[in-house]
Amino acid sequence: RIMSGLLFLQHGTAKVLGFPVVEGVPPPGLSLPGLSGPLELLFGALLVVGLFTRPVAFLSAGFCAVGYWIAHGSSGFYPILNGGELIALYCFVFLYIFAAGPGPWSLDAALRKRA
Repeated sequence: RIMSGLLFLQHGTAKVLGFPVVEGVPPPGLSLPGLSGPLELLFGALLVVGLFTRPVAFLSAGFCAVGYWIAHGSSGFYPILNGGELIALYCFVFLYIFAAGPGPWSLDAALRKRA
């Protein structure tokens, strides 16, 4: 959960904050690629700290599935040929996190202990 959140967060920082600098990254704005950066930033940060883990992981999986079909699926069926391997893998990792839950090192677990 932590590492996949950090990697997802990195996509958001590249799009929103311009760090690290990546060629061809769309600027933030009111377009589908422009909205992806803030969502990756928010969802990645929430996954790293383990807050609202299950709903965030579920939304992230859906976000990745839609992104795969919009950005890669139109270029062919096979992810290895259409460049969509990474986003497809993210989708299934997030589905796993949704099913498995946040784990003991999370704010969700800490809040559950307090209650």
